[in-house]
Amino acid sequence: MIIGIGTDLCQVQRMSQLLDDGSFLRRYFEQAEQAYILARGACAAQSMAGHFAAKEAFVKALGAGFDGIRPEDIVIAHKPGGAPYYDLRSSALDAARKAGAHRAHLSITHDGGLASAFCVLEGECTSL
Repeated sequence: MIIGIGTDLCQVQRMSQLLDDGSFLRRYFEQAEQAYILARGACAAQSMAGHFAAKEAFVKALGAGFDGIRPEDIVIAHKPGGAPYYDLRSSALDAARKAGAHRAHLSITHDGGLASAFCVLEGECTSL
C-alpha cells in the first residue's frame, strides 16, 4: 500500500552557489554523498540539486518535514547502472519505520537548470 508520496524541485544554480561555500555540502550530505557529488566535476551542482530534492521529497512523503530527521541520515546512493535509491540511516530510518514504511522508491530528473525528485513510500498505514 502507498503510504506517502513526495516531490521536490531544486534550482541547480542555487546549489552551485552553495557548493562553492562547502559548509552546506558538509551539513546536509553524508560523506559518501559528498564524495559522489564532488566527483561529478562540472555536473556536481546538478547532482547536489538532485540529491537535495530527493531528501526533501522523502520528508514530504513522510508528511513531517525535517522535524527530528537529520538530512545526512537520508542518504542517496546509486545502483551500478546509476539508478538512485534511498539508503536510510538513524533518524530517517526510525521515522520511516514509525510511519509504517517498508520501501522507499526514488526517481530523480534534471532539465532546464532544475532538478526534480519523486518519492513513493510503501508499507502499512498506521493511521487514517
